[in-house]
Amino acid sequence: MQRFFGFCRFPAVLAAAFAVALTMAACRQAPETSAVSDTTIEIRDGWRIVSSATMDSSGEEISAVGFDASAWTPATVPTTVLAALVASGAIEDPYFAMNLEEIDTSQFDAPWWYRTEFEVEELSADARLIFLGINYRADVWLNGRQIATADELYGAFRIFDAEVTGTLNAGTNALAVKVHPPQPGEPTIGFVDWNPEPPDRNMGLWRGVELRLTGAVAVDDVVVRNDLDLESYATAALTIGATVSNRTDQAATAVVTAVVDEILSVETRLKLEPGEHREIELTAEEFPQLVLDRPRLWWPNNLGDPNLYSLEVTAAVDGEVSDHQQTNFGVRHVEDYFNDEGHRGYKINGKEVLIRGGGWVDDLMLADDDRKVEDQMRYVRHLNLNTVRLEGFWGSSRKLFDLADRYGILVMIGWSCQWEWEAYLGGPVDEFGGIDTEEEQELIARSLRDQVVWLRNHPSVFLWVLASDMLPRPELEQRYLTTLDEVDPTRPALAACSVRISDVSGPTGVKMNGPYGYVPPNYWYLDRERGGAFGFNTETGPGAQPPPVESIRRMLPEESWWPMDEQWEYHCGRHNFNTLERYLAALENRYGKAESLEDFARKAQVVNYEAMRAMFESFSVRRPSTTGLIQWMLNSAWPEMFWQLYDHYLVPNGAYYATRDANRPLHLVYDYADRGVVAVNDTAESLADVSVRMRVFGTDSKVLVDESATLDLAADSRAVALTVPEIAAQEKSYFLDLRLVNADGSELASNFYWLSTQEDVLDWEASEWFVTPISRYGDLTAVTRLPPATIEVEHRFEPTEDGTAVHVSLSNPTDRIAFFVALEVVGAESGQLAAPILWDDNYVSLIPGESLEIHGTFPSHALDGEEPVFRASGLNLGD
Repeated sequence: MQRFFGFCRFPAVLAAAFAVALTMAACRQAPETSAVSDTTIEIRDGWRIVSSATMDSSGEEISAVGFDASAWTPATVPTTVLAALVASGAIEDPYFAMNLEEIDTSQFDAPWWYRTEFEVEELSADARLIFLGINYRADVWLNGRQIATADELYGAFRIFDAEVTGTLNAGTNALAVKVHPPQPGEPTIGFVDWNPEPPDRNMGLWRGVELRLTGAVAVDDVVVRNDLDLESYATAALTIGATVSNRTDQAATAVVTAVVDEILSVETRLKLEPGEHREIELTAEEFPQLVLDRPRLWWPNNLGDPNLYSLEVTAAVDGEVSDHQQTNFGVRHVEDYFNDEGHRGYKINGKEVLIRGGGWVDDLMLADDDRKVEDQMRYVRHLNLNTVRLEGFWGSSRKLFDLADRYGILVMIGWSCQWEWEAYLGGPVDEFGGIDTEEEQELIARSLRDQVVWLRNHPSVFLWVLASDMLPRPELEQRYLTTLDEVDPTRPALAACSVRISDVSGPTGVKMNGPYGYVPPNYWYLDRERGGAFGFNTETGPGAQPPPVESIRRMLPEESWWPMDEQWEYHCGRHNFNTLERYLAALENRYGKAESLEDFARKAQVVNYEAMRAMFESFSVRRPSTTGLIQWMLNSAWPEMFWQLYDHYLVPNGAYYATRDANRPLHLVYDYADRGVVAVNDTAESLADVSVRMRVFGTDSKVLVDESATLDLAADSRAVALTVPEIAAQEKSYFLDLRLVNADGSELASNFYWLSTQEDVLDWEASEWFVTPISRYGDLTAVTRLPPATIEVEHRFEPTEDGTAVHVSLSNPTDRIAFFVALEVVGAESGQLAAPILWDDNYVSLIPGESLEIHGTFPSHALDGEEPVFRASGLNLGD
């Protein structure tokens, strides 16, 4: 039984949090406590679900205390129906093979019941049920009484607040929610063409259900804003807001206190009429102590520390705490700008920031737990990225945003093109998408308000995206902007992620011109009309990124491992992206036809690395013409071959380490367009008298070119140091080794390329919205048949506080290049790769005589308790 202690008499304004004990009656399971705040409690455990098609009982009966739901499927909320059925074993693993295709979709045509029981030891002055996310409609009963209908509670992105003071019992309570599935034409959650659609269309309580127990006066919608002195960062004036409500039929006087980090405190007294809701603002003009001196600023990854403050707001009546809310916030300023070429960019704290990001997608069943979300946000930071874009996904909890705040990851969030195309919406659309009726516009405008109010204190959120491929209808866009002006005027909005001109807000100043399929490295440097390195490309990438062989074996049945069959295509994307045909053409023409699954997977990581590195590097070296780049995508909703820097199992692929290297603050880059060697310094420190060394090796490992240049490199700058000469080698492949060395001889950065004297040629005239075809491929086949090399490898494992560190020493004593060496940790029994894992570097190459020290870390859950085994392999090291 889930047990809630009612709001008891607190002794003082800053009293300690009241105790909450949770037990569950429906399943008679042990409790699991989860308090959102002092007065808000998540109702997570002990739920049961069942299809309404199998039930004759009414809502009044099902929500009666003692109703027998023991035969129903157990669930933990938040959960979709499908996720609960899979977790219980009722449906076979939908991520494996084509099991998803075998699921009977008719079982999701009818509504599904969610039911639980909980206890409240003592009633409070006021009680509310909060539904943070229902997909798509719901009827709700509490203790035999219907408290909301599906005509009231609908919309996947609405947040609902239901008053239950007169219905909640002291003692046992029964809650029943009848969730109706989304219908064609309704703006629901969707995955567009990224992966198959879940058969239940994510029906269910996809976000949490909370019980709010407060005294006579409640505090809601706490918000804190800051006015930062951008000239000197010397001060930041805070404004603290909240809605303070008298939840009773008697007049009340409340003392509202706001405390910031225990360094300042302000207090105001309010006289509230019965039932009165009042929005308050505590400003620095009224309370000078709200001016922070030398504030600790919040900065994105690699630009500074993501400092956070804590705000606590308490309402007290007659000297006793009535309600208490806590939130974190960051002192930072966001603004957009247009560069000299008319491209929109963004500034944080007055500093222009190159947006370097990836497209985030939630799990196919919206089933990512907190641990997996944290593993992924650590990956984002490790990748040297500073942004994730959430298109139509807003997180099943605040966990993602809390972590983004902590790790300095900007979040670009907004609506999806799911609603803009008839094939995905399931209803008619026009040039403004499918949100057209007055009812639909009101729903989505209210949905935006709900989401913004829910997330606006997170400093990581820097941009509200109002549409994706198309502009919103002008009257809807105006509603959006009016809403944002009212509830969050601190961040810019973006009307669409494509090249558009809005009658309401003017040009978007960003682009979404592809590509989404494979293009060679030189594309990004040569193109000046489509997705190349200029402006802000809000979603793009070189297409497929097949994972390492262990993940392929894990997602496909053995009989489909090789040769490729329809199982492979099923684990690609949809429509134009349900095949590896374009990717295979590039792999086979540039590196040679794969002879086995293992050969394909090895070559695939080389292709992934080469293609991804060039994209990120091109946007780095072409600043200030470039203002932003979002790789499509960062992660995957299920195990697949497409659009991922790491896969559903959290295994990084070659593109992962290419991204990490390409976005290092100190870096050397080869410009595929003019053959320049560019030194990049994205740090705040100038470098004097640094040396750039360029060596070119043939595939026989003989040095063809060895040149150096010395330069001064200002902070936040890039400079062309050298030019790679034309290479007339007998073979068509060669290597480029670049080193950046400090005046004291210490190495600051390095980079290693494999190039061809036969350049890739793009067929620009045949370009489609998602790809530019290749009329001639570069020839890199020689790098896959290099003379064998031998390296010396030493390693040791070391326990850490939350896992294991691995320290690796690599040495190449031979006169041959050791090419594309992969470092791996696997489980001693399963052979599965440790994931997540953070290597300093990976897929490295060692020139003759070179030694490297590389370190990695992985948490205790990365191998599910197995003993770790280290191994190293390379394209010319042998098996």
